[in-house]
Amino acid sequence: MCGLAGFFGFNNIQIDNVTPIVRNMGAAIAHRGPDSSGIWQDNSSEIALVHQRLSIVDLSPAGYQPMESQSKRFIMVFNGEVYNHLELRSKLQASDVHINWRGHSDTETLLASIETWGLDKTLKMCIGMFAIALWDRYDKTLYLVRDRLGEKPLYYGNLNGVFVFGSELKSLKVHPAFTGRLNRDAIRLQMRHCGIPAPYSVYEDINKLQPGHILKLKRGQEPQIHSYWSLDEVIISGRTNPFVGSEIDAVNKLDQLLSSSVRQQMCADVPLGAFLSGGIDSSTIVALMQAQSNKAVKTFSIGFDEAGFNEAEHAKAVAQHLGTDHHELYVSHKDALDIIPKLSSIYDEPFSDSSQIPTYLVSQMTKEHVTVSLSGDAGDELFGGYNRYFGTDQWWNKINRLPYWVRNLTAKGLNSFNPNFWNNIGSLISIFVSNNARFKNFDHLIPKYANVLSSKNGSDLYRNFVTHWSEPDIILNSRDLRTQLTSSSFKTESMVELMMSLDTVSYLPDDILCKVDRAAMAVSLETRIPMLDHRVLEFAWQLPLSMKIKHGQGKWILRQVLDRYVPKHLIDRPKMGFGVPIGEWLRGPLRDWSESLLQETRINNEGILNNELIQKKWKEHLSGRQNWQYHLWDVLMFQSWLEKENNEKAKGTYFNQHSMECV
Repeated sequence: MCGLAGFFGFNNIQIDNVTPIVRNMGAAIAHRGPDSSGIWQDNSSEIALVHQRLSIVDLSPAGYQPMESQSKRFIMVFNGEVYNHLELRSKLQASDVHINWRGHSDTETLLASIETWGLDKTLKMCIGMFAIALWDRYDKTLYLVRDRLGEKPLYYGNLNGVFVFGSELKSLKVHPAFTGRLNRDAIRLQMRHCGIPAPYSVYEDINKLQPGHILKLKRGQEPQIHSYWSLDEVIISGRTNPFVGSEIDAVNKLDQLLSSSVRQQMCADVPLGAFLSGGIDSSTIVALMQAQSNKAVKTFSIGFDEAGFNEAEHAKAVAQHLGTDHHELYVSHKDALDIIPKLSSIYDEPFSDSSQIPTYLVSQMTKEHVTVSLSGDAGDELFGGYNRYFGTDQWWNKINRLPYWVRNLTAKGLNSFNPNFWNNIGSLISIFVSNNARFKNFDHLIPKYANVLSSKNGSDLYRNFVTHWSEPDIILNSRDLRTQLTSSSFKTESMVELMMSLDTVSYLPDDILCKVDRAAMAVSLETRIPMLDHRVLEFAWQLPLSMKIKHGQGKWILRQVLDRYVPKHLIDRPKMGFGVPIGEWLRGPLRDWSESLLQETRINNEGILNNELIQKKWKEHLSGRQNWQYHLWDVLMFQSWLEKENNEKAKGTYFNQHSMECV
């Protein structure tokens, strides 16, 4: 895990200033790689690269970057890990190519593979997470690459003839060509979906490279972008070649695949551990780690005093059963609130998934003990774990028989009651229903179900499930952009599978993986996600939906794997999620901070947000009539980010275009 940056095309930059500029670009993301820094530049070709290293594999200078291939044709900076690099190295050694290995880093293996087999073939052979900038000296061509599922970030943009790129926007902002023009259309997406999805960013001239894609660029030409892996092809292949064994065979196969993935991802030359919430996903990963380790695995959990948000006791019970070296941290609302001022800097652009707070806190604690932590993310997307999947097909088929005007009117009626009313109803129902998990937190669930009723079709149904601000004019003078949610046409066999596929290409990379990467890298912690081994994902799409969702319960096959290692009574409980009581905090300890950011005169003077819509929701939330916590958090995170942005511009902390130093 590291950070990379650079630029291609010097334009009017004096040669003597190239090194200071690229050094500043690296320094801006030193948290991603505090162990060492390296620069490479070719003035004749007008290319400069910088790398910030977090040493994980081969801690010696033999693993330093930028790294040159054996023939000196390729220069590369690389962020991430190739977990099967030893297997690739064995294949290379068995070939006719003679390689003088300098060390045992995956960077060196990756370079040798590219030189031997070519970039596209090498990427298809790699198992891992990565963002790559590769310079081909022979063809004078720059390649940017992002891993299949988007675990590692990569930004790029053409700024007046200078092509800049980097792991985070911080690097690009210190380049003298950076302008910082806001993209109102992208901000509109953040209001809807918590974050800004690829290929967009909060700035007009900057994009994110989409997962599974390669960008190719020659001087004086437009970038050429193509995919080397796509979920659509995986789905088609899975349906063409479905798994044909029994349920037991499928469980055995998944156990084998996950064990292999965990084993590869446990390889490191630094201390390693795992996040443990006590849920199905993280418990499965930790169980497989402990089963393959000859010493107690270090595990980490975070707890809250609020019962509805605390999973620490469950995690502790799982840890005790597995015999891990468990660490937990209970945090007060003050501990969590102290993080909020840092969020706009950590995430670089407006990002409003409130679980960013506990994610940062658990990363911070984990870094005190280890340098690498495995995570259980992606189990929901692969194996049908989100509540919105359960019964969707049957329910949608029934309600779709009703005229749209009837459904829409009913939805408005449901939304007219205040949250306390629905919570009281839920509590009453739970008294008489044995499996009462579905009837908790009705104030959150009813608006979602109301959105289902008002949906016009299947795609509209999914977008309603994952949309916060549906009002088109929440961002003034903005328009809708095409995204994976509006342009994907997955050939799935059910509504549930369509939702799972859309989650995999949108919610997973643009929210979950972004959240984890930025929070962990802010404290120089590498995170690894075994379930995102593409072999596991491809196997998941060979399975019938009945092996994922059964009897109204998700992740059936994953539960069967976990049952081999952890007793059911330690796991069977309502799905809780990884959140904080934002709604209560906005009415309490966060109220003053919120009101300062939501001042009517302030919003009107900024001229970006629809003040009338925001004030209405803020008043309704304060009164308890409605719970608008997620909508308001979207606005507050944007306002907090905008405040930081305006302060940077006012103080001149953008790169001074008339100087070669950050001022």
